[in-house]
Amino acid sequence: MIKITADSTCDLSPQKIEELEITLMPLHVLIDDEDYRDGVDITPRDIFKLVGEQGKTCTTSAVNIIEYENFFAENSLKYDAVIHICLGSDFSSCFQNARIASENFNNVYVVNSNNLSTGSGHVVYEAALMAKEGLKAEEITKRLEALIPKVDASFVIDKMDYLRKGGRCSGVEAFGATLLKIKPSIEVIDGNMKIGKKYRGNFDRCLDNYIKDRLENNDNIDTRRIFLSHSYCTEETVSRVKEAISRYQQFDEIIETTAGCTISSHCGPNTLGILYMRKN
Repeated sequence: MIKITADSTCDLSPQKIEELEITLMPLHVLIDDEDYRDGVDITPRDIFKLVGEQGKTCTTSAVNIIEYENFFAENSLKYDAVIHICLGSDFSSCFQNARIASENFNNVYVVNSNNLSTGSGHVVYEAALMAKEGLKAEEITKRLEALIPKVDASFVIDKMDYLRKGGRCSGVEAFGATLLKIKPSIEVIDGNMKIGKKYRGNFDRCLDNYIKDRLENNDNIDTRRIFLSHSYCTEETVSRVKEAISRYQQFDEIIETTAGCTISSHCGPNTLGILYMRKN
């Protein structure tokens, strides 16, 4: 029997985690140097309160080698093999640490998702489906390597305050974006986060244009599944986005998830993205 595990940054919902029997390894969230575990001791709402309202600083930290060793030791004894899917290696040292830890086990496979949030979630989801089908670990990892470059991940950020606090943009850039009502899209390209198109106007209008840009007349989309991931946007906003998705593409399922602490700590509230797989 194959066990699928993943970093907590894959942002799959608790329902999907339970349904697919996935076990998560929480990253660390540091609030004014006090250490919390992502999704265990702290939630995104806690971060928004501590950072947005109380002005505390927030950073994230990778899982260390010893933690991975203990995690793999516990799971490798119970299963024929463990496949662990990590946050992209250019975003964190999680993959490097997990790979080093896995060298002590002959039945642990570590996969670099080359992505974040439900961009990684797609990879985890597919791995869990393959494990349920009874595929061998080597075949699953081989198929995942071919799948990873097909994931299309992007987000639109309402405000740049959290990017500024995290040192990912300057105060001048953040002020200018606020003044001009610019909502930047963030895209994952070749494992790196890059600024994509910059939308202008209120958040909902920007999302309408963003959905249209990503989906309209796009024949290279695998329509089996799309993730709609957000950091606690309003129900009205989420419903509006679902309607927009259905206007341009017919997916077998639209899976709504809330972004975990890692994305939330860097992007803040009112961040929303659609994440799907390309055919080629």
